[in-house]
Formats: sequence, C-alpha cells, structure tokens
Amino acid sequence: MPTPPPMHHSRLRHAWRLWLPLIAGLSLQASAQTAVPVSPASAAAPGLTRTTQDVRFVVFHTPGPAWQADRSVFEQPGIRAHIAHYRQWLEAGKLQLGGPHLDARGGGMMIPAAGIPEDEIRRFAEADPAVQSGLLRVVVRPWLIGMGS
Repeated sequence: MPTPPPMHHSRLRHAWRLWLPLIAGLSLQASAQTAVPVSPASAAAPGLTRTTQDVRFVVFHTPGPAWQADRSVFEQPGIRAHIAHYRQWLEAGKLQLGGPHLDARGGGMMIPAAGIPEDEIRRFAEADPAVQSGLLRVVVRPWLIGMGS
C-alpha cells in the first residue's frame, strides 16, 4: 500500500484552522459539564444546560417612553439618578462593568459581579429610578461567559 505524500505546510495550517474551533468547542463543552450549576429559572432558558461554567445575569437598558430622542444620554432628565443608583452597587463591589451604548439606539448594560443571584439583580434593576420613571426599560438576561481572561 503506497504512503500518502507529505502534507505541505500551508495545507497543514489550513487543516488546523478547520479543526481548532471544533477542538476548542469540545473542550468548552467538557468543562461546562463539570462546572457550577445555575439557578433553575436560567437553566430553562433555550440553549443552556443545568450546569454551565460561568453564568452572569446581565442588565440591559433600552430607552423607555420618557426618553427624549433629541437629547444625548447624558442630557436625559433622570439619568443622574440612574447613575447614582448603580454607583451604590459599584461601591459595594456588586457591579463589575456598566455603561451606555453610544449608537443612535441608546440604552446600555450593566454586568454584575459573579455570584449575585438573579432575583437580587432583578429587584435592584427594577428599583432603578430611571426605570420607575419610564426613562429606561430593563431586561435581565442570563449570559454564559464562554471566553475571557
């Protein structure tokens, strides 16, 4: 039986480009099966299994009925109360990242620190003065951190 010709370096690099994402995906899948369980409410979300690696509950803000389209995010009436509300969490170590989207659609997002329960995040987000006044709408969604450092 004849031996196949040696693979050229460019073909080998191309083969790795095809296989590397598959290998990485299998690795993530294997680690997800042995990780920390998430809450039953988020486990029912489409695409999530009962055990995942690192799940956070991200707070998404979109403009509400009181939003004034002719003003920037920083000129909105009530935005300072919104910032002060989340600054409490930042100072308490419960908020990792947060800020506005800078495109024409507006809104923004907040990423709470790891380990904060979904119900606590939801209560805090709904108590936001900007949400209460109708300046912002809020949605809390589970997010699987698949990549990070």
